[in-house]
Amino acid sequence: MALRRKILLPSILARPAWDAIASRPDLEAVPYEFNGPTATFHALLADAHAVGLSLTPFGPAELLAAPHLQVVARNGVGYDNVDVPALTRRRIPLMVTGDANSPSVAEHALFFMLALAKRGAAFDALVREGNWARRLEHLPGDLFGKCALIIGFGRIGRRLALALLALQMRVLVVDPYKSATEIRAAGCEPVTPLEAALPEADFVSVHCPRNSETQGLLDARRLGLMRPSAFLINTARGGIVDEAALHAALSHGALAGAGLDVLDLEPPSRAHPLLGLSNVLFAPHMAGVTRESFDRMAETVARNIIDTLDGRPARSHVVNPEVLGPPAHA
Repeated sequence: MALRRKILLPSILARPAWDAIASRPDLEAVPYEFNGPTATFHALLADAHAVGLSLTPFGPAELLAAPHLQVVARNGVGYDNVDVPALTRRRIPLMVTGDANSPSVAEHALFFMLALAKRGAAFDALVREGNWARRLEHLPGDLFGKCALIIGFGRIGRRLALALLALQMRVLVVDPYKSATEIRAAGCEPVTPLEAALPEADFVSVHCPRNSETQGLLDARRLGLMRPSAFLINTARGGIVDEAALHAALSHGALAGAGLDVLDLEPPSRAHPLLGLSNVLFAPHMAGVTRESFDRMAETVARNIIDTLDGRPARSHVVNPEVLGPPAHA
């Protein structure tokens, strides 16, 4: 009997991934701790044909330890801790989970918008603390009729746009990689450059990847273009927003509030200045993680691995499609 091909999966991966691999007698799923010792991970890579990643960094050292590797599959859509050029040089596809968590992230961005506009945390505290009579001191606001700016019009940005349009909001989009025709077809308004859109928006929601183009994208100068009544939402990646500049803007009334699922350093120090502001809502990098999305992502990780090993990877899930060659119909 032929030896089974070894698939490394992070132990935190949900059950559907393990079940999918177990359904194939030619594959063997082996767990590893995503935050375990590097030497242990490298030893496991020695005879691995595929690896699923959660938060474990993956670069040249890992590739050197994995001579038989054929595919790397991220449990999510971000890949800033993966050395894509190194994978590409080895002609190894990097797979992401496509739409698996985009509904969850879009919903969380909308949750931040509603919670901030409706003063959810503050009103909850008034009731709990017996300060009902103070409810009219600071009135909440509506999303209806307001203007939202979406930075990045991929799977998540599109889903959020649909929800905001349903609330009868005006939706602006900044994405240099999407055509104006495509953005208008979705009922939104393309705007360029970013500096032209920021002064128009009551809500700015970030949905672009973090890379050399977007690191520090929302710096002090650009934050200064936003309305003092505006809210900033970041469910993408830490580092896209300059945290020191954001703290200054929020502290001095240059911005009304922020909803942050991601930060530069995670978890943050207890002394992080933003943690001391009452006009910021936080989540612990969980926007894309729900009971449902956890299962969807795990199933997609397994499917990405199986399909690639079978020679039919889903091209729409491949970050570096050049490793696959031209499409069959080309």
